[in-house]
Amino acid sequence: MIWLVPAFFVTALLYASVGFGGGSTYNALLVLAGFDYRLLPIVSLCCNVAVVLASTIRFGRAGLVPWKRALILAAVAAPLAYLGGRTQIKEATFLLLLALSLIAAGVALLVPRNQQAQDLPGGLARWMPLAAAPLGFLAGLTGIGGGIFLAPLLHFTRWADARAIAATTSLFILINSLSGLYGQAAKNGTGAFGDALSGALPLLIAVVVGGQIGSLFAIRLLPEKLMRWLTAALTIWAGMRLLLG
Repeated sequence: MIWLVPAFFVTALLYASVGFGGGSTYNALLVLAGFDYRLLPIVSLCCNVAVVLASTIRFGRAGLVPWKRALILAAVAAPLAYLGGRTQIKEATFLLLLALSLIAAGVALLVPRNQQAQDLPGGLARWMPLAAAPLGFLAGLTGIGGGIFLAPLLHFTRWADARAIAATTSLFILINSLSGLYGQAAKNGTGAFGDALSGALPLLIAVVVGGQIGSLFAIRLLPEKLMRWLTAALTIWAGMRLLLG
C-alpha cells in the first residue's frame, strides 16, 4: 500500500493538469497491488470525485461551464453510469475492458486537438449525446469517469472552445462518478464502501493534493502538451501492464 500513495499522487497530478480525474489509472494501480477487483470501482470513483469536484467548482465560478449543453451530456450518460455500476462482471472481462480502455485513452490523449477541430464540420457536435451514453455505462462498469474519452470527441467535433470543453469534461466526470458510485452501492451494498475505503484514506488525501498541484501546473507552469504526453505515457504503460499480465 505504501507505494500506492505516491503513485496515486502522481496520477492525480498528471490527470488534473489536463482536466481529468484519473479513475482508469487508479484502477490499474489497484489491480497491480492485488486489490479485490469487485471493490476497485468504488475507490477509483471516489478518487475521481475528490479530484474533479474542486475543478468543477472553479470552472463554474469562472463562468466557463456551458451549463445547458454540458448537463445534457451528463443527463444522458448518468443513468447508464448507474446501470454500469449495477452490472455484474467477471474478473477477466473487467481486466480486459480496463486494459483496453487505458490504452485507448492514452492514444486519445496523443491525438492533436487543433488540427482536427479545423478539419471537421461543426455540425457533428449535435450527435455528442449519443456518444455520451456508452461512455457513461463504461464509467460505471469499470470505475472511470469517462471524460478522458469525451474530451477528444468534443475537440474532434468542435463542440466548444478548449476551456469550455475542459469545464464540461470535469462536470461530466463528477456526475458520472457519483452515478456510478450509486450503482456500485446498489450492486454490492453500502457495506462494500466501508470495505473498499477502510484503508484508502491516504489515497484520497494523495489525489486531493496531487489534483490541486496538477491544476496549478496546468494554469501556470508546464506546457499543456507536455502534461498530456506524460499522462498518455502513464496511461498506456498501465494498460499494457494489465494486458500483458
